[in-house]
Amino acid sequence: MDSFKQISAFVSAATRGSLSAAARAENVTPAIIGRRLDGLEARLGVRLLVRTTRRLSLTFEGQAFLEDCQRILTDLANAEASVSAGGVKASGHLRISAPAGFGRRHVAPLVMRFLEDNPEVTASLDLSDRLVDLVNEGIDCAVRIGELTDSSMVSVRLGEMRRMVVASPAYLVAHGTPREPAELAGHNCLVLGQQRGWVFRDPATGSVDAWKVSGRFDCNDGAVLHEWALVGRGLAWRSLWEVGQDLTEGRLASVLDAWQAPPMGIYAVFPQRRHLPLRVRLFIDFLKETYSQPAYWERQ
Repeated sequence: MDSFKQISAFVSAATRGSLSAAARAENVTPAIIGRRLDGLEARLGVRLLVRTTRRLSLTFEGQAFLEDCQRILTDLANAEASVSAGGVKASGHLRISAPAGFGRRHVAPLVMRFLEDNPEVTASLDLSDRLVDLVNEGIDCAVRIGELTDSSMVSVRLGEMRRMVVASPAYLVAHGTPREPAELAGHNCLVLGQQRGWVFRDPATGSVDAWKVSGRFDCNDGAVLHEWALVGRGLAWRSLWEVGQDLTEGRLASVLDAWQAPPMGIYAVFPQRRHLPLRVRLFIDFLKETYSQPAYWERQ
């Protein structure tokens, strides 16, 4: 109990900027707040705050400790809310990371809906194709697609994603429809930068192989390849999350369907924690519920 009071006093004083402000919030005297801070620093053996008659300032160690303490107090509040009368109610700040293209179309809109349903939650969304360091960058949850390599993280499978070769109907009328990957050599393939190849599974043997393809244009931005495919410039190997609605509405057609590679997993990844904050658990559940619906991908 003394440790909890010390931590609460430290967070209150650090965020409010003075002992007196923290004392008013805790309904105690400034002297009591001061004693709790003294006890905390003595127990840890490190100076957390520099105190003058006018203001408080955090030391380097104090700043790092403050972030951890705030997270602990928020997690405790969420835990209490989840079992208290009135049911589950999330609060606090949610930090999310996702791949840029996928995140723009399939994470950002869901974050907006999640915040509408949970008015006491705030969120930061980092869209980047680099591999984000969740622990050092303070990320609560990252959405990732494909093989997971970091065994120190916990993952939850949210759904699965297929990739397929697509082209506009006009292109297929003009250039014909390939029936097997070997025929791609006779087509203009829109290649994603230094991509190693397009992956197919042989329907006869079940073996999975990457086929090197080429064409008159390559680009490191998949959205550009998508646009070129729409206007009939060639074949593109794209994910269902990007072209689902185009297929449904006939702007694109898929080819080599019998050769489609096995689906890739869509995962929520988060650091190892004994208790996952309520806001993170609810957000992951929301993503899983949405992504598990096949109809969702067809209308995007």
